[in-house]
Amino acid sequence: MVQTDTHSAMLKHFFASAFTFEKPNHVGIAVSGGGDSMALLRLMADWGQEQRVRLSAVTVNHGLRADAAREAEFVAETCESLKIKHSTLNWTDWSGAGNLQDAARRARYGLMADWAKDNDIDTIALGHTADDQAETFFMRLARASGIDGLTGMQRRRQADGITWVRPLLMQERCELRQYLRDLRQPWIDDPSNDDETYDRVKARKAMAALTDLGIDSHVVGRVMDHLSQVRSVLDVTTHDHAIDCMVEDNGDLIIDRKGFSQGAPEINRRLVSHALKWISSADYGPRGLKLQEFMSAMLRGQHATLHGVRLIGDAQSLRLCREFSAVQDEVSIPNGIWDNRWQITCDKSDGLIVRALGEDGLQKLGARVEGGAPRESLKSTPAVFSGDDLIAAPLADPSVPVGVAAQSIHAKLIHPRGHAFTSLLSH
Repeated sequence: MVQTDTHSAMLKHFFASAFTFEKPNHVGIAVSGGGDSMALLRLMADWGQEQRVRLSAVTVNHGLRADAAREAEFVAETCESLKIKHSTLNWTDWSGAGNLQDAARRARYGLMADWAKDNDIDTIALGHTADDQAETFFMRLARASGIDGLTGMQRRRQADGITWVRPLLMQERCELRQYLRDLRQPWIDDPSNDDETYDRVKARKAMAALTDLGIDSHVVGRVMDHLSQVRSVLDVTTHDHAIDCMVEDNGDLIIDRKGFSQGAPEINRRLVSHALKWISSADYGPRGLKLQEFMSAMLRGQHATLHGVRLIGDAQSLRLCREFSAVQDEVSIPNGIWDNRWQITCDKSDGLIVRALGEDGLQKLGARVEGGAPRESLKSTPAVFSGDDLIAAPLADPSVPVGVAAQSIHAKLIHPRGHAFTSLLSH
């Protein structure tokens, strides 16, 4: 009994350290019903009661297995016994095309982020463990990932306006299972955890074969910590290099060719990859040969396109802007968010839409765009239309609207990743 109490106390201590520097008022808990997430739920329940923190739990039913609904009900019943409000979110958008695991993961995080915002929650706790971290390392090692990939998951990160926390990232799966047994708390094992068609299951079995060499989740974790420190140094160096050679101009990034050429290859690679992600608001940057070819075009001052971003080069500078074809079908209403990063505010919005300025809008502006950004860049900027009539193009021509119903119309960059430079230091 003493040993059990001591183990539980240590587990709770390591768990609580994830919230040492910031204690939210309302925390969401992602619970699938598996061992890891049920341990997270029970630890969160005790911690929330002690710290007087409001808790809500959420389960995402992907609809991919017959037992998924029953598992969600099991979580709901457990939450009810713990007096924690529970919600089940259903994913019904799988088209059958592409990578199912990646699509499900993206949908899961998107649904949870929306749920959190609707319930005034800014922090969600996830049940990833040291075993998950080590498995991720081997999966990415098999894909020949660089330092960014091999550093694995972070204990705390910002994305989609939510702080995602992994309080169990230093605990092993076996520790959490024993904690649940001590509590006599059941859990439900996902049968896909034994399906060797999944890379994660293959990585798990490969790790078991390496234990004789002394390679376990803790050893892998220490290696990842070392790589994380190296990554931090590279991030700071890339940030400083960006300040020296790059400026932001109405959502475009302009890079000084001479300053850029003086950067180390890896620093330039990181800078360009980040710039492409920032302009396209993408979760991941391009990799491998395509990124290499794009950088070669940059060094030669040539035009190129990659990742929904257009490169416009001249003798002195390189402008990275949104590619028109990537936004030509994007439409929003005034005061909404366009292309995931622009907000066009209007006093009167009835009958108006926001879309890319395009070639037709440029022709209506005529000579008024001369001397500003290149036309190729301006084509992909947001503009306000009433049918086919251009009302305003605030980034191409910041003067009064061109429509007869003149009003105050402004463009504001609302970027999910924040400023181009500061976001280099946050992941």
